[in-house]
Amino acid sequence: MILPTKHIRPERALLTVGAEVLACLNRPMTVSKVWDEVREQRGESVGTAPINYDWFVLALNLLFMVNAVTFENGLLRKAAT
Repeated sequence: MILPTKHIRPERALLTVGAEVLACLNRPMTVSKVWDEVREQRGESVGTAPINYDWFVLALNLLFMVNAVTFENGLLRKAAT
């Protein structure tokens, strides 16, 4: 689930989805805006399977657990390194 397996394609692994989320966060955004941008990015990529909102939220949870993102005042932002 976190990593690709023989049943989970690499583009659906949570690490891949999390990387797409981080790529979208060049500025603080609402969660719904990040969701829209990730879906738009995936729609433009050839061969990339769409993901549902639950999978997106799991990727966000993973990013929170590894302290890669923060949520303040209704905005999601990359954590300071």
